Amino acid sequence: QVQLGESGGGLVQAGGSLRLSCAASGRVFSGYVIGWFRQAPGKDREFVGSIRWSGDSVYYVDAVKGRFTISRDNAKNTVYLQMNNLNPEDTAIYYCAGKLGASTLFKYDTWGQGTQVTVSS
Repeated sequence: QVQLGESGGGLVQAGGSLRLSCAASGRVFSGYVIGWFRQAPGKDREFVGSIRWSGDSVYYVDAVKGRFTISRDNAKNTVYLQMNNLNPEDTAIYYCAGKLGASTLFKYDTWGQGTQVTVSS
């Protein structure tokens, strides 16, 4: 069974950058999808973006498009979230999650523990 764990969060000034890592243990299959989510204080958890384990398809929500980049290193079983031009609205707990395929028939059912990102003004 796949297990996920996030790391790389911390405190950064507005305009700065952070790179989060999502490390997967267990067997990850080629059709697997890793998504990034975040939850800010007083807000619902929201989807940030996702990447397929194989292929070139990457998706982002408008709020982070052009600032955040999702990439992967299959040899290390790790997905990265590179965050540039951070602003205080990006402050949240960031989670990675996995599902068995891109179809809406699949749901994100494997979650990491989260890592805190705090952006100061």
